[in-house]
Amino acid sequence: MAETDENEQASEEQGEQQAPETPAAAAAPEQPAEPQETLSSKERRRRTRSTHSGPQGKPRSAQERHEQRLAERRQKAKARTLRRGQEREKAAKAPKGPAAAELAPVHEPKRGAPKERQGVVVSSKADKTITVRIDVARQHRRYEKTVRSSTTLHAHDESNDANEGDVVRVVESRPLSRTKRWRLLEVLERAR
Repeated sequence: MAETDENEQASEEQGEQQAPETPAAAAAPEQPAEPQETLSSKERRRRTRSTHSGPQGKPRSAQERHEQRLAERRQKAKARTLRRGQEREKAAKAPKGPAAAELAPVHEPKRGAPKERQGVVVSSKADKTITVRIDVARQHRRYEKTVRSSTTLHAHDESNDANEGDVVRVVESRPLSRTKRWRLLEVLERAR
């Protein structure tokens, strides 16, 4: 037993002697490290995905893969239907007022009824034809930001009644020429 105690004391003394050497070795100048790669976020994501962790799945036949894809698609379709229903309910509960009226469609058409649009006459140079700019302001479905857009259309003006700058109402009609599918219904406001 005395020998084992002496051996332990000797090993402790050696450990104490080696301990100061270790920090000195750590303080020694290190070799320059390799330069770190700067990766784009896309490349980083690709590399992390390429390192697969976890057990390998059993091989599946083409039929099994197809059935799994169909099951996932059905599940996503159910979730999509549920989310759209919630969005419709939210839209129905949306505040009504002057700001909401500005974003609402001009006229909610009945089924089978011809569409009506209100716009500003941009050009009346052609004979019996006017070019009308339709401005639309609506709320984005997801982001709820007001999105403004405009489109132009050609309308038939039999009596050359409308002039540039007039606010007019046009109604959908049969094709009258290559670009004319609308006709002037009435002039709402004359240009000054």
